[in-house]
Amino acid sequence: PDRPGHGHSTRPRREWWGPRSQAALLRALLARIGIERPIVFGHSFGALVALAFALDYPADTRGVVLASGYYFPTARLDVPFMASPAVPLLGDLMRHTVSPLISRALWPHMLRVLFSPAPVPRYFQLFPTWMALRPSQLRAAAEEAALLVPSAASLQRRYGALDVPAVIVAGAQDRYLDPSRHSLELARRIAHRELVVSPRAGHMVHHVDPRRVLHAIEAAAR
Repeated sequence: PDRPGHGHSTRPRREWWGPRSQAALLRALLARIGIERPIVFGHSFGALVALAFALDYPADTRGVVLASGYYFPTARLDVPFMASPAVPLLGDLMRHTVSPLISRALWPHMLRVLFSPAPVPRYFQLFPTWMALRPSQLRAAAEEAALLVPSAASLQRRYGALDVPAVIVAGAQDRYLDPSRHSLELARRIAHRELVVSPRAGHMVHHVDPRRVLHAIEAAAR
């Protein structure tokens, strides 16, 4: 499923869609379609959503696989830039004027950072770039950038209480998030976990090393 505001989904403004709100929405969806005790896989911000799901609904979670996640409130120089389209009024103006153009200019560089040290896959040439740069999508991304540090600060106090099997996956050469300050540190904080580090992958570990990620999902099922 799309997370709120991404893909073709909407993102109602009645609340801030932090990890716990998104986890509650995911739980309601799974219940509606009859899926019980899933293994929840989350990547990047989605890893915080998966972690919130496991912390809030342990009885409904068979296991979690957390890939390239941001788990602790470390400084992010990109947050002020990425969060600015979420500012009321000014952000609305930016999202409908300059933000899509600036983001489109930076798009190739961002892809290189995310996939590094691997090259950007050829199939990403078919990715609908302008769909990801619509004003509604930019608002979703900006709100999540604004929520990133406070969300991690709030959740980190509960990591020690995680009581479901967890597999933490990271790319050793991640240029976007330092795995030693996030994935490796999370592995030190929780008990029922397995750490999987891909030596040749960066942030997009599930694209660059899918076999290792599939093995991690299998491990979470045991």
